[in-house]
Amino acid sequence: MRVSSRGDVDPFIVMDVMAAAARAEAQGARIIHMEVGQPGTPAPAAARAALAKAMEAGPLGYTVGLGLPALRARIARLYGEWYGVDLNPERVVITPGSSGGFTLAFTSLFDVGARVGIGAPGYPSYKAILQALGLETVMIGTEAQHRFQPVPGDLPSKLDGLLVASPANPTGTMLDHDALGALIGACADRGAAFISDEIYHGIEYERKAVTALEITDQTYVINSFSKYFSMTGWRVGWMVVPEDHIRRIERLVQNLFICAPHASQVVALAALDCTDELQANMEVYRRNRALMMEGLPKAGFARIAPPDGAFYVYADVSDLTDDSRAFAAEILEKAGVAVTPGLDFDPVRGKGTLRFSYARSTADIEEGLARLARFMAAR
Repeated sequence: MRVSSRGDVDPFIVMDVMAAAARAEAQGARIIHMEVGQPGTPAPAAARAALAKAMEAGPLGYTVGLGLPALRARIARLYGEWYGVDLNPERVVITPGSSGGFTLAFTSLFDVGARVGIGAPGYPSYKAILQALGLETVMIGTEAQHRFQPVPGDLPSKLDGLLVASPANPTGTMLDHDALGALIGACADRGAAFISDEIYHGIEYERKAVTALEITDQTYVINSFSKYFSMTGWRVGWMVVPEDHIRRIERLVQNLFICAPHASQVVALAALDCTDELQANMEVYRRNRALMMEGLPKAGFARIAPPDGAFYVYADVSDLTDDSRAFAAEILEKAGVAVTPGLDFDPVRGKGTLRFSYARSTADIEEGLARLARFMAAR
């Protein structure tokens, strides 16, 4: 049977690592998971209770394409609470996870063959989705002195769009107001669309992340309930679009997805008011971050920098290996710790980097660091 070249995307290596870890667990091993960016906590208790109540009240079916009006209004209010931004709820679109948001944004903004820039290191599925939609990915190599975030001088002159994440995956670095504004301005000068990936907002340590909506309305902002709200498996996110793009996005949602899952939208609406539980999760991340910043160098992973947000540490291990995938496999086999090879995030320089996630319980992080220390001492 004939196939399309658009399906010839690279594997998401972290999923391969997860599969290898699952095989080891099936054989009786206890694996410490530092590979996946998934909170170890469930959706907030009150949010789960709200769904149970809704299910008893009646069937859950299709919602309108753009999402439950109450959820869209509550998200708009969140922008006032977090950033002081007065947002029209009509601009909020509920999506089936952030992945659905990226698919909608790329489809809405770019024709086949358009050139879309993403920073390296960066989330690998950006490139895969772009390729599957027939778009050209322009990899923008970022530098350590800029904390692995793109700057205007990195951008090529011919660019149809730029996607930037702050806090970033895998580095956890953030752009301040001036740096984000400079990139938005550089895109405007080129006539390029700007897409802001803000799915790790809420998980910040020293300062609040800046939303692109503080700077301009001429942007697509994509967010998710997966990270701060601890709802990875519920597959629900949102995007904010310019007012004159609402109807075009609505048409795409209606035809590509119909709507985001109704049950997930019910949980999401309640989760937005579960501040105490969510902030308790943040205290776990703060503790885990401190443990990682102390424990990784002691174990022998010395080339790291404090993340501003998210729950990752990106480590330069080029002094230890030139094959991060083989190194990660060795760590999994001998230490029972699953970590992600940097090749997932940077196909050129990633052979000398690893990403460590600290999204799990503090007990797991402590155990994982102890195992890494023993592994490195014996290596």
